[in-house]
Amino acid sequence: MGTNQLSRRNCLKLLGAGAAVVASGLPAVAQSTGSQSAPVPQESAEQKADRERRMKWWHEARFGMFIHWGLYSVLGRHEWAMEMEGIPAAEYAQFARQFKPKPAAAREWARLAKRAGQKYMVMTTKHHEGFCNFDTKTTDFCAPKQGPGRDLVREYVEAARAEGLRVGFYYSLMDWHHPDGARCATDEEARRRFVEYIHTHLRELLTNYGRVDVLWYDVAWPLDAKGWESERMNQMVFQLQPDIIVNNRNKLAGDFSTPEQRIEAAEAGRAWESCMTMNDSWGYQRADDAWKTPKQIVRNLITCAHDGGNYLLNIGPRPDGSVPPESVAILNTVGQWMDRNGQSIYVTDICQPRRSRNGSFTRRGNTLYFHVHFWPGGDGLAFAGLRTKVKSARLLATGQTVAFEQDDYHVRFKGLPAKAPDEPVTTLVVECESEPKQDELFVRRRERGAV
Repeated sequence: MGTNQLSRRNCLKLLGAGAAVVASGLPAVAQSTGSQSAPVPQESAEQKADRERRMKWWHEARFGMFIHWGLYSVLGRHEWAMEMEGIPAAEYAQFARQFKPKPAAAREWARLAKRAGQKYMVMTTKHHEGFCNFDTKTTDFCAPKQGPGRDLVREYVEAARAEGLRVGFYYSLMDWHHPDGARCATDEEARRRFVEYIHTHLRELLTNYGRVDVLWYDVAWPLDAKGWESERMNQMVFQLQPDIIVNNRNKLAGDFSTPEQRIEAAEAGRAWESCMTMNDSWGYQRADDAWKTPKQIVRNLITCAHDGGNYLLNIGPRPDGSVPPESVAILNTVGQWMDRNGQSIYVTDICQPRRSRNGSFTRRGNTLYFHVHFWPGGDGLAFAGLRTKVKSARLLATGQTVAFEQDDYHVRFKGLPAKAPDEPVTTLVVECESEPKQDELFVRRRERGAV
């Protein structure tokens, strides 16, 4: 990533609180612990069953919308502008009066998310700048008492629910506006004041808006779990919202890991969600034209589903709440693909086959979905090493039966149309006799006499 393209994680590196990560358009999945903030504790059978209950919908959903929106949207220079440009807190606070979103902006987001095939939304309730998009008794630095003149979080919640989408709250623990936000690291009285301020916000968010499905903590700088009193924090969260799921960024393991700007599967049995931007910015950046193509977005979504993860894709609305037209166009195209191919993404299982130069795979039970990125037509589509017998194949978009031949070396699909039947990726439904398994080295070993 160029020096003028700063992700949140790059900025954390400058703070000494994280590692820079470069987002590629088409990442390979890495098997590691990712951005996990703490060792995953041993669970009792009861705790495991409760987590599975709470997360069932989330595992089935696979695809969500992230929303970064705040005073930084007024500047239009990325959500870290206050920190990266060294804008004093008092000067930055003046943007709160200029932040005047149009009515019903959140309804547009929710309708866009639904068209895109996204099943849940996660909105910034407070970002690092400290401005609260919700009504709070703790500060006047909040939407109802500043330019918006109303509770933007409430509008978002109502909009998401109107479209049948699950509701998630992003909340940054770090706060550049609050006078104790940095002082808390070295002053115990400041720490106690600031922690109570943060805990009060969470109590308000989880009390005043009905059911909340996801709590997405971010940036725990400058305290550790003990300093944040994170155990007490999570205990309060679950007392107020027994069905909620929480991530791992308050320095506890939480329910799921959060690789950022990369696709990185957690260890076996650990839930994970890859969050990514559509360009190189989270908050609105008017000059950022590094847009991913719909094909890149679809391939990222497939890669997440392959390894049992979710894909949280960000929009950065403009200060009036409108979504940049590039984001709208991308999501509309992805949504059209999801209308035809959603069964290959939602409610899918972890998939063992992964090796093909033409495409990628997802799985549901004994059904293997072969997502073809580079359409050859005719008899030119095959992949090697499938050790499970294929019963049938068809095109997902059209339902057309596809002829095939299978031997110990490969499965070859025959008589394919010259032009790809679907855009930007065509999916073949490959029905197998049992769970599909691929031996990536079988052909190599057999050809050299090792089998």
